[in-house]
Amino acid sequence: MDKIFAAFSHRVSSAAGQPVAFILAVAVILIWIVTGPLFDYSDTWQLIINTGTTIVTFLMVFVIQNAQNRDGSAMQAKLDELIRAVDAARNDFIGIEHLTEAQLEQIKAALERECGDDETHRLALERMIERR
Repeated sequence: MDKIFAAFSHRVSSAAGQPVAFILAVAVILIWIVTGPLFDYSDTWQLIINTGTTIVTFLMVFVIQNAQNRDGSAMQAKLDELIRAVDAARNDFIGIEHLTEAQLEQIKAALERECGDDETHRLALERMIERR
């Protein structure tokens, strides 16, 4: 079941991100707008677009979330492998994505302190930007 849904969500999220999907969505809205006078702007006419967009949005939330979860997990595995492979890297960072937000903020603050004071850090960033 997982493989089937993963393949399905990958295809749907890839297709939804294409320009043709946006053009199709705009075309549906334009058709709906043009048909307004034909249906005398009735409640049913409004209900059609409301129901359709709600259903599509509801389903796309799950499809896109699945794709983002897989992408995030793949990225995390790649970063963990880089940390593991580099001798000077600290293996303690592997798996920190499972910590709480507060714990992550503490680690971030500690790393920023390790980089030096604000002025040193600012100058290093300016040098890096100038090199581009």
